[in-house]
Amino acid sequence: MPEARGPQVYSIAAHRGFADALVAGLVPRYREEGFGLARLTLLLPSRRTVRTVTEAFVRHSGEGLLLPRMAVVGDLDLDETLGPLLDPLGAGADIPPASDPTRRWLRLAAILREVEGDAAASGPALLRQAFEIARTMDRLLVEGIAPDDLLSERVRGIVSEVAKHWTDSTRTFLMVQAHWLAELAERGEVDPPARRNLLFEGAARSWSGDPPGHPIVAAGVTSASPALARLLRVVSELPMGAVILPDLDLSLDEEVWDALGTAGKPAAAGDPPFGTRDCNAHPQYHLKLLLNRMGIAREEVRPWHRAGVSAAPPERSKAISNLFLPPAASARWVDLPAERRRLSAVRLMETAHPGEEAQAIAILIRRALDEPEKRVALVTPDRGLAARVVAHLQRWGIVADDTGGRPLSQTAAGRVLLLLAEVVAESAAPVPLVSLLVHPMVRDGEGRAQWLDHARKFDLALRGPRPAPGLAPLRLLAAENELEAWWAEVDAILAPLFGLGEEAALAELIETLCSAAEALCGDRLWSEAQGKSLSAFVENLREAARDAGTRLAPADLAAVLRDAMDRVSVRPPWGGHPRVSVYGLLEARMSRADLVICGGLVEGVWPASPPTDALLPPAVLRALGVPGADFRTGLAAHDLAAALGAPEVVLSHAQRDEGGPVIPSRFVLRVRALLGDLLPAHLETEAVRLAQAIDDAAPAPSYPRPEPRPNAAQRLVDISATGLDRLRSDPYQFYAASILNLRSLDILDAEPTAAWKGIAVHEILEAWHAEGNPAGELVTVAEDVLDRMSAHPLMRSLWRPRLVGALEWIDREIVRLRDEEGRTVAASEAWGDMTVRGVRIHGRADRIDMLHDDALAIVDYKTGSPPTRRMVKEGFSLQLGLIGLIAQADGFEEVRGEPVDFEYWSLSRDPKRRDEDGFGFCFEPFRTSRADGVAKEDFLAATEAYLHDALDRWILGEDPFTARLNPDVGSYNDYDQLMRLDEWFTRLGEDGGAA
Repeated sequence: MPEARGPQVYSIAAHRGFADALVAGLVPRYREEGFGLARLTLLLPSRRTVRTVTEAFVRHSGEGLLLPRMAVVGDLDLDETLGPLLDPLGAGADIPPASDPTRRWLRLAAILREVEGDAAASGPALLRQAFEIARTMDRLLVEGIAPDDLLSERVRGIVSEVAKHWTDSTRTFLMVQAHWLAELAERGEVDPPARRNLLFEGAARSWSGDPPGHPIVAAGVTSASPALARLLRVVSELPMGAVILPDLDLSLDEEVWDALGTAGKPAAAGDPPFGTRDCNAHPQYHLKLLLNRMGIAREEVRPWHRAGVSAAPPERSKAISNLFLPPAASARWVDLPAERRRLSAVRLMETAHPGEEAQAIAILIRRALDEPEKRVALVTPDRGLAARVVAHLQRWGIVADDTGGRPLSQTAAGRVLLLLAEVVAESAAPVPLVSLLVHPMVRDGEGRAQWLDHARKFDLALRGPRPAPGLAPLRLLAAENELEAWWAEVDAILAPLFGLGEEAALAELIETLCSAAEALCGDRLWSEAQGKSLSAFVENLREAARDAGTRLAPADLAAVLRDAMDRVSVRPPWGGHPRVSVYGLLEARMSRADLVICGGLVEGVWPASPPTDALLPPAVLRALGVPGADFRTGLAAHDLAAALGAPEVVLSHAQRDEGGPVIPSRFVLRVRALLGDLLPAHLETEAVRLAQAIDDAAPAPSYPRPEPRPNAAQRLVDISATGLDRLRSDPYQFYAASILNLRSLDILDAEPTAAWKGIAVHEILEAWHAEGNPAGELVTVAEDVLDRMSAHPLMRSLWRPRLVGALEWIDREIVRLRDEEGRTVAASEAWGDMTVRGVRIHGRADRIDMLHDDALAIVDYKTGSPPTRRMVKEGFSLQLGLIGLIAQADGFEEVRGEPVDFEYWSLSRDPKRRDEDGFGFCFEPFRTSRADGVAKEDFLAATEAYLHDALDRWILGEDPFTARLNPDVGSYNDYDQLMRLDEWFTRLGEDGGAA
């Protein structure tokens, strides 16, 4: 190669395909006989780019080829580390080592606590704030802004004029940074971005003073950091060097290029602060910023002389350039001819929701794979959409290569550690505990089936409201369900986690957590890509925490781990379909496929909402020369512009997400506006139609109202006092509960239901009656029972005042009846039964009182409102009557006598009392002078008649157990799904059934 006389800077247009066009030009230019490209050094922006370029070399060569040395110069935004190439060139021995980012994060939290004192946040909030401080420090260092720059007179003037919270946050940042820099100096270290800048500067000095004897090419680097820009300038001037930029628009009109703003050039006198008049959101802005910092004019950049194998039509680049014109210049769209607006082979796809969008994208991919050698790529920053598409492709046995990866917290191995931490944080709450015990990695292998049997039995025992916190109540629960041996093993694993005190060293917490995880999962926890990533994460965090001396409350560990794990991506090292890739925006850079599908093009996703710095005021950042928040929007636009250069492109978005309607991406709206009358020809509707139809089946016949007709032997079942009401109001529910013996399951950690409240009240009153109804002691007994039942905190705060008021009324009322009427409690929670026509009728009396002349009063407690007189008259509330019939037939061993009074004692608010404490009242559901109903003296006879009617029709007869026979009667809904209520209930009136 002849010596270069000026900077050698090239651009590969978007339609040419960067990686393939790069390789197509490098091979003839730098290949040497016998050495191939081995003497060439390529500087690339990321490890993903190394893989992409390597694949392009393989496609191009078709035979053996010695590849060039590829070094990663690193981009902090890509979470990339600097490759080892530059260390010796930058006089690495003289440059201090970089501080460990994890240790810095933890130390910044400690410094922040010291600086803010009592005003400092604690636990996860403190560590999140420390992470934000670290990110702001990195952002400033990348831009080459020294700490002294923050103390300049200009910055101080700006800070004095902004809101007080900005002043406080800036002061906090400066104080924390000063403490940290002092600690770094004492340790002889520098921050990673600072060391990166020193290495770039050292390499630039070395290469400019003594140019290497082999070619060096920087390709695809778009980071505009000043230190890297200076290095690229040196590379461009090497005798055998070159800088190759992606998608720099060389045909952009000069006036449009000027409209992008100064882009990092020093402002002239009287100019507004840096970036205030720049078009940061334009896809060419960051490239202009890079060129300005390199000191190179756009006219010095030449087009690359080769195209890739997947190049698009050349006119595509002009259309892309027109698409992203700045706001003022985009007015020219009106006058553009059709050929300048047409985006050939670019289609727009709009779907109703993300599920439909994922299915349509999967169909597009499946259809494309029918063409031999055709490569397909889905590019989306929406990881949820990517996961859906990957799942849909499995319908056809296609395993997509999802290079975007998953957060460590969402992997199976990561979830084990998080669940253990959540068990500690929530004091062994049922949901995280059961999730941990049935996790697929726990006790995997021999013995797992038996382990799951025990875990599921324990799960059933835990259903309902949450037990008391800690492991002790769980031991009792396990003993009650014959699971002592199994729980003893679990208890031995979890107990160390609950013995760490209120605060412990973070390193000790992690070690204890890992020991418990290994005891549950064995070595499999650390296997495969996710296990290795978890192992590296744990080891790094543990060593950094030990070095930093970080302490943390065990209850905060789950939140801290989740935040840290969310920042670690786990990517599959290999596998997947060779022609299908799923990329995030960062991974997609420089990649190319024959069909590129850009998914999730809605505002807030692509482009993402611009992040704001929570510590330094925007005016300060502008004054320091930091690009504005819209800079990220420009990068997202550049990513889309690169994707639009593929031979075939589909731009996809949904009309809504899981939360509600969304706004299509501004980029999609621009495409629609640019196309104008050409839009109908660019719409992708077939894939949407197929997505809507792919799971459609023939319409199912209308589901009839269930009317099961069991045989005579199946019908002959016992009837409970409450079961008769259910049988008469909704025979199907009686059939499901008493004949099929089906029971609904409570959810784990359920809110206390009305049934739970009723159980609590019955236990309280039973315990009180067992002690002889001591006056004034009922509330004390209630507290003991609620403590034993571990009443939900919300219920204790909201329901307890009402309960206490009602119990105090019961206490006073029983004493009054005893003193004034000689009425005493004869039995409570008493079970009795009788046989009627061969059918056993049974029930439990909440309370039976003895009156004068051996007469009885039947009392039923209600936590809510008692049944109405109308319900009793129509035969749908017969519980008191059935208990009375059983007592009349001497079905209760404890009492003998004739029932004459039937009362509901309600614990709800007395409608006759208006005071706030008016809870508790007695109600007799019989006819009065003002209200219709059953006469009190006829109540037992009416109940008996209704009982015989039910026996004649359903138990001893042949009537079907019709679902919702009386839909107007309030009923339980435990079996609504079983009876498929929603499918037929609305047709009742149409079919002539009950309205």
